[in-house]
Amino acid sequence: MSVRMVARRLGSKLLPRFAPAATLHSHATSFGFKEVNEEEKSQLVGNVFTKVASNYDIMNDLMSGGLHRLWKDRLVSKLSPFPGMKHLDVAGGTGDVAFRILETINSVNRRAKEDTREDDLQEETQIYVCDINPNMLNVGKKRAQERGLGDLGSLVWVEGDAEKLTFKDDSMDGYTIAFGIRNVTHIGKVLAEAYRVLKKGGRFLCLELSHVDTPVFKQLYDYYSFSVIPVVGELVAGDRDSYQYLVESVRRFPPQEVFASMIADAGFQKVEYENLVGGVVAIHSGLKI
Repeated sequence: MSVRMVARRLGSKLLPRFAPAATLHSHATSFGFKEVNEEEKSQLVGNVFTKVASNYDIMNDLMSGGLHRLWKDRLVSKLSPFPGMKHLDVAGGTGDVAFRILETINSVNRRAKEDTREDDLQEETQIYVCDINPNMLNVGKKRAQERGLGDLGSLVWVEGDAEKLTFKDDSMDGYTIAFGIRNVTHIGKVLAEAYRVLKKGGRFLCLELSHVDTPVFKQLYDYYSFSVIPVVGELVAGDRDSYQYLVESVRRFPPQEVFASMIADAGFQKVEYENLVGGVVAIHSGLKI
């Protein structure tokens, strides 16, 4: 693991190095390795996640060897959830991150009740799970029912666009997005919206597949990504193309340093990132101060 702090001033120096985005036409964007019109991308991505929704969890386990569970645990540990917080989890349709946040808060609540009357505990926690894809939200709602959380007022399911959130300014204590930001059309708009809805002192956290620098490991990772994952997708989910896109979308996502500078350019301070498994994934963090 490695943690790196990134100064805001790095943005102008690093952004030109990210060639893939720079080579696209101003009204075009990437869909995997393909160039498409901006208007098309959201529909194409929506089609991908509509197809993979029913197999999303099992494919995550197969593709990561179960490590995605540990990565999400690490994400939530960095958030430090607390009772009464208002939190927004974007692109979180299946509920994986939201459930972890709620479980952490409930653990804190149980300890607090040992020393404090229940009436003295903080106001009700609200975890908003926002996803643009209704099929992913339906998977999350079903999982919530299976966990006995279906009628819990603390979990609120919202169909919405990360680039155009419907939440009020300065309304959230925390914001997370896991394995979602690389699929949006305009990363800058997503970051601006995250900054807008967070309260001062609120934390932005992003868990995303990223870039491996070690040459030998990179070769193995590329082979696994392009030769194994699409085949597994075809065998398990009957859908090779969607998993081919998911692999390609990782390669088109900005490198760690570039993405960190984008977060800083959105207004966040104390921006840092932590590489996990040699950069296979990275957790980026920023504070609204």
